[in-house]
Amino acid sequence: MTASQRRSTWPAAAVVAHVVMALLTVLTLVGARQLGAGLWQILIAAGAAALLHVGAVVAHRRPWAGYAIGALAMLVLVTMPFVGWSPNLLPSAVYFPLALWRLTTRASLRSSVVALAVAALGIVLTEVVAWARLPPDVPGWARLGEGALLMLVVGGVWLAALLVRRRHEAGRRAESERLAAAVAGERAGIRRDLHDVIAHTVTVMVARIEAAAVTTTDPATRRELGDIAEAGRDAHQGLRAMLATVAPRAGARPAEVPISLDALPDLVASAASPLHAVTFAESGERRPLSLSAEVAAVRTVQEGITNALRHLEPPVEVAVRLCWTPAEVVVEVRDDGGRAPRDAGSQGTGLMGIEERVRTAGGTLSIDDGADGWVLRARLPTKEGA
Repeated sequence: MTASQRRSTWPAAAVVAHVVMALLTVLTLVGARQLGAGLWQILIAAGAAALLHVGAVVAHRRPWAGYAIGALAMLVLVTMPFVGWSPNLLPSAVYFPLALWRLTTRASLRSSVVALAVAALGIVLTEVVAWARLPPDVPGWARLGEGALLMLVVGGVWLAALLVRRRHEAGRRAESERLAAAVAGERAGIRRDLHDVIAHTVTVMVARIEAAAVTTTDPATRRELGDIAEAGRDAHQGLRAMLATVAPRAGARPAEVPISLDALPDLVASAASPLHAVTFAESGERRPLSLSAEVAAVRTVQEGITNALRHLEPPVEVAVRLCWTPAEVVVEVRDDGGRAPRDAGSQGTGLMGIEERVRTAGGTLSIDDGADGWVLRARLPTKEGA
């Protein structure tokens, strides 16, 4: 039975339980009447029993109010001047520990401790009153035994309710952590895709505009293109600032976006301009890769081209190579250093993201700063070499 089915059947089961307990209480009171109890005593006991039922209903939504009603009913039963009477003999009295259960599972720990203390005080009062009314032929240890049994029942109910509450709280915390991790993963995925796709596109766009500005002979057009390139760089900086606000928490992993190696030639071609010679070469027989390895390969190429176009003054030459062996593919992005390094602002997190992708795919990433430029190299296992 599912949780929703249990919730739907709970009201009917509660009504049946109330009816059964009420009938048993009526039979008990009829028996007490036959044994000589006065009519007024029966009526008071019946009223207290009704209060116990009302308290149980109220406790479902207002635990403290329901528990207070139940405690008042038990106080009435305890102080009734009826020799030999004990409230635990009344079937409806079972709703008092149930009210304690409800309060313990819903209220704060301090409130539940106070409720337990009230119940214990009530048991002591019950046994003291019963002791004062004890017939001479009844041994006193009987009251002590009954009091110990009542303490055991009430304490057991309270402890069990506390354990159930702790388990529910642990479940809610686990669910909250799961949802938080899902949100963090979603944010990380958005951030990663914005960086890998949009930031790369903006960088390529700015590089091509700069190339057009250099090659044009019209001064007004050159100034206009320069302004557009500057606006593109500002947009790129704004995008990086926005990405920082949605940075994932530690441990969160974004969902991978399916990307094919077949897109690499078009990716490389779109980055080329008159001042940016970007070439692509592939050697060896292509082998099947895992999805994470294929994504890591494409993103490595993207990040290498983006960094070269962003950090180097044109003209710039960038060579992208894929070298296949049965065990691995080596993805290499090499630039010639350009005319000079360019001040592109603060360092981003792209390389860290690429390193994480490559490591997740079971590969390694290296960055070499040589005399002739930078080399970004990722080694990724094939499915045969994994």
